Amino acid sequence: QHKDAYQVILDGVKGGAKEKRLAAQFIPKFFKHFPELADSAINAQLDLCEDEDVSIRRQAIKELPQFATGDNLPRVADILTQLLQSDDSAEFNLVNNALLSIFKMDAKGTLGGLFSQILQGEDIVRERAIKFLSTKLKTLPEEVMTKEVEEFILTESKKVLEDVTGEEFVLFMKILSGLKSLQTVSGRQQLVELVAEQADLEQTFNPSDPDCVDRLLQCTRQAVPLFSKNVHSTKFVTYFCEHVLPNLSSLTTPVEGLDIQLEVLKLLAEMSSFCGDMEKLESNLKKLFDKLLEYMPLPPEEAENGENTGNEEPKLQFSYVECLLYSFHQLGRKLPDFLTAKLNAEKLKDFKIRLQYFARGLQVYIRQLRLALQGKTGEALKTEENKIKVVALKITNNINVLIKDLFHIPPSYKSTVTLSWKPVQKADASQKRASEDTTSSSPPKKASAGPKRDARQIYNPPSGKYSSNLSSFSYGKLG
Repeated sequence: QHKDAYQVILDGVKGGAKEKRLAAQFIPKFFKHFPELADSAINAQLDLCEDEDVSIRRQAIKELPQFATGDNLPRVADILTQLLQSDDSAEFNLVNNALLSIFKMDAKGTLGGLFSQILQGEDIVRERAIKFLSTKLKTLPEEVMTKEVEEFILTESKKVLEDVTGEEFVLFMKILSGLKSLQTVSGRQQLVELVAEQADLEQTFNPSDPDCVDRLLQCTRQAVPLFSKNVHSTKFVTYFCEHVLPNLSSLTTPVEGLDIQLEVLKLLAEMSSFCGDMEKLESNLKKLFDKLLEYMPLPPEEAENGENTGNEEPKLQFSYVECLLYSFHQLGRKLPDFLTAKLNAEKLKDFKIRLQYFARGLQVYIRQLRLALQGKTGEALKTEENKIKVVALKITNNINVLIKDLFHIPPSYKSTVTLSWKPVQKADASQKRASEDTTSSSPPKKASAGPKRDARQIYNPPSGKYSSNLSSFSYGKLG
């Protein structure tokens, strides 16, 4: 009946500022009464969303959810997603609020618009749409985030993960690991498989390619918090033992100042607690054992008169040894006779000498650390120097416990320690030691011949920087 009048309102978008402001309010208000003019109305409102006058743009954006009815909703979601590129903070907040409001009307339809732009939109829109999902999904109530909606998110995310940067991968792991349906054992297993795909564990490892090394590190960091006694790390641990450990000294990294070798050993240690049955266990234990020997020196030779021949005391690299000993201890539980039955007598004797020499140096260092920290509490322990000493004491105590186990005849694998860079968990009254917790997080990026999108380096070294500072200390030297 009033179609002509509504058309006049639509034409108002071509008028002056006052006409546009009225149009921004009245086009959505009467929209539902004129379905045959739906396309024209949405296009007119879209024109207003792009107006030069910021107040008109804000008014038009604020009213957009009123157009989100039936088949129009995905289109409105698509438009709002594109508007996330706004640099005006008030406008940006209006877009966020509008998206959240239509999410509650039809989550799947809204997601369709968001993922459409993530897959095909401009880089700035893609980036902001992913960030919107990573921050806002967790705020939505359960009645909105149904199982069907979560399955849709997983399906669409898999499409996006075929081509992502490292930063995008981290955000998608945050999105997916926050989904209720993926909190189960089978859900976490699915996520581990997704990460394994990103890590390209089937491909040949190239230690001299910084991108290849960085991708593996970032992916592994994402996988670590997912591992548990029911979700095993076997595939990752196997890959590290077979491909990364033998190439440890030739690893390259694009991250300035990162001790790449120590970082790899930390990841291996964290994963080793949750390794399941391994096909080539003996072979991989041998690789781990050989690498451990590299960091556990033989004592300097003595001259016939019993004096040192003048060779320098070798440096005892405690941080490296903690990681390697811990990993060997964890995997050794699965083949407890490795040291006694799988090594020849000469090799075993050599290992015992190295252990003994290391343990001797360790005792000296532990005494010095305890003496240096004696009586210090509160603020005194917060100085950089004392923080280093506190972590050094954790590292050396851990190594001490693990060495004692291996000195047993036959070796024992019963002790539990908390890795020096991990928070100590409160133990039950019945337990003498803290239960072990090996969860962590950090970044990855899918790459085949090379990343298709701009692969920004976003790797963050994990906590425990003090540990890395100790990696080259000789045993008589304090932090």
